[in-house]
Amino acid sequence: MINSALMNVMTAAAIKAGRGLKRDFGEVENLQVSVKGPGDFVTLADKKSEKTLFEELSKARPGYGFVLEEGGVVEGSDKSHIWHIDPLDGTTNFLHGLPIFAISIGLEREGQIVAALVYNPATDDLFVAEKGAGAYYNNRRIRVAVRRDMAEGLIATGIPPLANAKIHPKFKAELSSVMTRAGGVRRLGAAAIDLAFVAAGRFDGFWERGLKSWDMAAGLLLIREAGGYVSDADGGPNMLTTGGVCAGNEFIHRQLLDLLKKA
Repeated sequence: MINSALMNVMTAAAIKAGRGLKRDFGEVENLQVSVKGPGDFVTLADKKSEKTLFEELSKARPGYGFVLEEGGVVEGSDKSHIWHIDPLDGTTNFLHGLPIFAISIGLEREGQIVAALVYNPATDDLFVAEKGAGAYYNNRRIRVAVRRDMAEGLIATGIPPLANAKIHPKFKAELSSVMTRAGGVRRLGAAAIDLAFVAAGRFDGFWERGLKSWDMAAGLLLIREAGGYVSDADGGPNMLTTGGVCAGNEFIHRQLLDLLKKA
């Protein structure tokens, strides 16, 4: 359990924003059959969540900067601290009434992610970590899975959307390569949850390209604090700038990275 002032601030903000998302999620099913459809409604839910998170975190930590999915970069007077926020990761799942979505908050201090939170309001699952203090799921310490062989492992990934069609050929080659070795491959549709599940040992590994900092900032720290390894999809250290991620325990990370390089 992490009971720091910083984590209390992050958790309170996420729960407040999550309350609104959970309420809105309850309306989505009704909108599926409407003439207008749920698209505009979900966009509004996304923005409302971001507004709540921005206001609550700004009030608690004035001067910190923000990198927001909807609002872009907001410069702060404190240049050493930046929040990376996805107010609704898994928007398409939310839109279709699938309860696999999350709020993701990562705090960067002088170039390093030092605090992380991933919260699914639909299931009330809360994953948190602070640098040097471990990773936790609903107040229980978590660790990455111990499996060493990809053939026994469950690997998660994200399928690039139509808007990112230029990387479809690369993804197909990587998927084909991973499928030759992995016990199974899954796609949940929310990178923050994928990464949190690696930290909790539910998935053995994860890779994806084309992500933004708000998709992964929290998840990367969760995995590190759970004893896992993370790099970009080419083995480098600059995930937040390249947009690629490869993650797992020491053994799965290495095997997965080798398969991606061979693709």
